[in-house]
Amino acid sequence: MLRDLIDGFDHALVGVADLEAARLDWQRLGFTTCPRGKHIGWGTANYCIMFAVDYLELLGIVDASQFTNNLDAFLESHGEGLLGMAFASSDLEALAEKLGGQPQDLKRLLELPDGTVEPRFRLLHPPAGTLPGLSGFFCRHLTPELMRRPEWLIHANGARGIAWMSIAVQDVAAATVAYGQVLGADFVSRKVCLVQAEDGAGLSDLGIEVADLTATAVFFDDAGISYTEDGEGLSVQPQHANGARLHFICS
Repeated sequence: MLRDLIDGFDHALVGVADLEAARLDWQRLGFTTCPRGKHIGWGTANYCIMFAVDYLELLGIVDASQFTNNLDAFLESHGEGLLGMAFASSDLEALAEKLGGQPQDLKRLLELPDGTVEPRFRLLHPPAGTLPGLSGFFCRHLTPELMRRPEWLIHANGARGIAWMSIAVQDVAAATVAYGQVLGADFVSRKVCLVQAEDGAGLSDLGIEVADLTATAVFFDDAGISYTEDGEGLSVQPQHANGARLHFICS
């Protein structure tokens, strides 16, 4: 089964116009950001927000003359915001045989205080329409030992990981079938919310698991971050998170 080849969320991407300003914005939200990484051979760089098993990637353009993987087009047409989702897989070759596509090896320079290292990873972009409404792909980290340090996993807002994602699609019923075929019906029911698109398809909202909602609210109050409360958690307005709609929950 396809689901057996997919381990869950790997990381969500947020497209930003000013990478350094975005780093400060997300630090103000209470996230710890890793040192900056630069994609070798591409014109993009990132700051990552690491959790125990997944992470957020703030992605920006640092050299517009190089390949940007359509980030420039996204920012021009959509503005800043949630860009896409990568799913983890330990066997991209087997996944490619079933879905199509060709795995691609990439690496980036990670500028650490004790020297620069080169995390390596492999990506698989499936054929268009595999994951309706989502700029989605699959990822395997070839140097996982370089991805996390204990101090990177501690966040002042209590964040612990990605809980769920919401995707706006043109046809909810058809998308439910498509996502179920790839990710498994159980994963979709627990982690994926498909909603009817109003202004266009795409990744619309992200749920973040926290250790203690009360502590998270206190942090936001102290930091002057506006939020709303509902029966499930705290929602932060997109202007605080480079266009991303974030919902903090404690399950």
